[in-house]
Amino acid sequence: MRILLLGAPGAGKGTQAQKLMADRGLPQISTGDLLRGAVAAGSALGRKAKAAMDAGELVSDEIVLGIIRERLAEGDTANGFILDGFPRNVAQAEALEDVLGEVGQPLDAAILLDVDFDILMKRLTGRRTCSKTGKLLNIHFSPQAELDECIANGGELLQRPDDNEQTIANRLEVYRSQTEPLIEYYRERDKLRVIDAEGEVAAVHKRLLEAVDD
Repeated sequence: MRILLLGAPGAGKGTQAQKLMADRGLPQISTGDLLRGAVAAGSALGRKAKAAMDAGELVSDEIVLGIIRERLAEGDTANGFILDGFPRNVAQAEALEDVLGEVGQPLDAAILLDVDFDILMKRLTGRRTCSKTGKLLNIHFSPQAELDECIANGGELLQRPDDNEQTIANRLEVYRSQTEPLIEYYRERDKLRVIDAEGEVAAVHKRLLEAVDD
């Protein structure tokens, strides 16, 4: 099964990809991880990516696609993969479709983790880390007892600087304008599957497995 996970920031793509890897034995192909790995390894594409990043530029689609192509040549992708983090717009989706076709590994499905934007705002702006234990919490969704436990033990609930409302709103607006059109792109190609990604992680994962096995 060759699948692509779609969804806005905070939809839970990373969490669900990890669980899906464990359940189905499929490798997760995260473009962020691939880029960092290529740079660390000093490969030809990694050196090009590093040059772009050092210059404060975005890594070109050509480089990202080249790194994806190299990753797909590895043996563990023979039975499928989970693609996460790319494409982010329709032009990238078209280029990816060409690459996957060339290597004989076209997508079976693009699975959208659908979450209401009000919930996404609470998930992202409500994230806190307990300074004492390092535990990740959410002021909107974590049990009050867990929040109180952090404070009672002398900890503070710390918020990352980029989890403020304005920054999150900007990230969601970029998703709406650039990435959301992918939903229609994959629907037109009869590859889109949509799951309700609100609620407990285990319940969402059950729905994800049903979509994958459909």
